[in-house]
Amino acid sequence: MTISPARIALPLLSLAIALTLPQARPAQARDLAVPPEVVAEQERIRRHEDAGEAIGAIIAAALDVEAQAAKLAASGRPLAGRTVLVKDNVETREWPTTAGSLALVANDTRRDAPLIARLRAAGGVVSGKTNLSEWANIRSTRSTSGWSAVSGLTRNPHAPTRNSCGSSSGSGAAVAAGFAWAAIGTETDGSITCPASVNGVVGLKPTVGLVSRTHVVPISSSQDTAGPMARSVRDAALLLSAIAGSDPLDPATRDADAHRGDFTAGLDDASLQGVRIGVLRKAVGSRKDVAALFDAALADMRRAGAELVEIDWQPDPAMGEAEYAVLLYELRETIDAYLSASPAAIPVRSLAEVIDFNAANADREMTWFGQEIFEQAVTKTDREAYLKARADSLRMARTEGLDKLLADNRVVALVAPTAGPAWTSDLVNGDNYASDIGMGSIAAIAGAPHLSVPMGAVHDLPIGLSFMGPAWSDHRMLKLGAAYERARTPPLPVPPMLAAAKSD
Repeated sequence: MTISPARIALPLLSLAIALTLPQARPAQARDLAVPPEVVAEQERIRRHEDAGEAIGAIIAAALDVEAQAAKLAASGRPLAGRTVLVKDNVETREWPTTAGSLALVANDTRRDAPLIARLRAAGGVVSGKTNLSEWANIRSTRSTSGWSAVSGLTRNPHAPTRNSCGSSSGSGAAVAAGFAWAAIGTETDGSITCPASVNGVVGLKPTVGLVSRTHVVPISSSQDTAGPMARSVRDAALLLSAIAGSDPLDPATRDADAHRGDFTAGLDDASLQGVRIGVLRKAVGSRKDVAALFDAALADMRRAGAELVEIDWQPDPAMGEAEYAVLLYELRETIDAYLSASPAAIPVRSLAEVIDFNAANADREMTWFGQEIFEQAVTKTDREAYLKARADSLRMARTEGLDKLLADNRVVALVAPTAGPAWTSDLVNGDNYASDIGMGSIAAIAGAPHLSVPMGAVHDLPIGLSFMGPAWSDHRMLKLGAAYERARTPPLPVPPMLAAAKSD
């Protein structure tokens, strides 16, 4: 097996990071009981991440997780010592925030993103940082999802030769492997929902503006958002309740406080009875096995009382072209702003300097693929062309897309398979996913909520079911997802490592 230089460097990087942190003080938890689930999580990390053929989900880990969890478990706070892993493009005070890039290994800002501050205030334990597709998968058109120069390749816990999708690869894989109660992911288009689907967990891309993006390495001011990834809809809703809210430093969150609350409210008795749901049949793609699983999910919803409305629609390819133009322009703009403002001693202060850094370190940074998207983005300075592309993409995705489909068909949500089964990871040729399955881009471009819930498996590989609704309908989508969870009949696959542990 060929091991990339990045993979060899990981233990050294993790050790260097750990040595800069205050050591855990076991005395803090001497008279407090460590929650058994936290003990089990830490044991799984030791067995399946620190030794042997690692999943590669975790970049850095806290040294005092059990002590923190024991202290907070009896605090009465909403999260009460539950462990949360954080994608390594979200700043936390303990570790550098690298976005998977060697250019940012010194990006030690010593601050929490507002969403992390909220998580801690709710009693959550930040147990570590997760690997991701480097720069959230916006560097190259032929990248391999889940690979970063900092930490190598994240593997799918259900089948280690298979991909974990991206860009929230480590977050999805870590939750599936039982390394934490939940995780934070981020999405611009598909980066929470696809990893949730192929790793067999729940993932919510919230309405853009419900969760702060301050101190998160950006791609797009129009589409970026952080969101929860968990093993159940209720857990995802509980985590969203903790992290949602307005932030004066992020204008997109101006209305968030008006829409936040207890997102777990009403989940236990949520029903599909009489609920009209639109079925995006053309999102099923060409795979008969995925179509059969989707039909089983529809049958489950119909038995639970849902009124299903078949919708014959697919997006205009021009929508994706306009979105790409928007992302290229905003990538340069937002990355330049983030890097120039970082208080850390980093060697790059603009996207142009990142390009130069990667070229100078090509033997480590560009081992498998290049940076052609970066090179395109750095040239995009025509603001009028950008504004037209943004208006066009919003019109096609929201006004003539999501909102029109919901209104014309009198449905509260659209459903479709989230993605196809995980593909074989191939660092030489890049990703090879089933591109004709799913229609999540419509929600991503529109800034609307998109919830992926496991619906079963194809050849023991998980497949998710997407629920997409209008802006600020996050709670409604979670209720639909919870009702579907109870109605679902196909068995869900269990990662071999967890199945083996249950049989021990």
